[in-house]
Amino acid sequence: MTTETGTEPLPDTIAAPPEPLRRFSWDIQSMVELADDPREILMIGRDLMGRLVAQDDWLPEVFAKLDDQPFRQYQLYADQMTRFTVIATVLAPGAALPVCEQTVWELAGVLRGEIVRQRLALPDGAPPVARAAEKRLGAGAVDAFSPKNGDGLAIANSSATAPAILIEVHGAEIGGEARRTVGPDGGVGSFITVYANPAEAPAWDILTIQARITD
Repeated sequence: MTTETGTEPLPDTIAAPPEPLRRFSWDIQSMVELADDPREILMIGRDLMGRLVAQDDWLPEVFAKLDDQPFRQYQLYADQMTRFTVIATVLAPGAALPVCEQTVWELAGVLRGEIVRQRLALPDGAPPVARAAEKRLGAGAVDAFSPKNGDGLAIANSSATAPAILIEVHGAEIGGEARRTVGPDGGVGSFITVYANPAEAPAWDILTIQARITD
């Protein structure tokens, strides 16, 4: 097996990423390397994310499974310098993620279903307080988050009957990192993102996306 870039052949045991994800990951990596600040990343990244979630048929089924859990998170792309990560979040009908403090920039695009997102202030010992109105986002819609004052995000599947899939880019490697949570009663806890990737489907990286990328 050969590649158009002239690099060493990829091992047969490593499946190439879907072309839309390959292009998106390449473009995001290039943007992170060249952008002057997070605002530029979010501005340009919105368009890139919009293109990625415009079609919903590219995500491998192994990254869309719930396995009877309320949600699953799969790492799709791992940046070797941990400057960002690309994640698929799968939510069961009516399920929500814990309300976590968001300390890095984030881009999100709805691949399937409908997602409700809301920015919240997260005071200790008191319930979360809305910083902005809820956003109800259907398939193909894109949203962005810029960290400020310890704010967090509420993210939920608005459908009671169908699962939803959200593609997210976080401005750091968040896997394994504990993030502060605040419950409806004001109780403070922590949440650790644990990727559900099976052993045969690890995250892709720069070596696996650079094949056939020529521009």
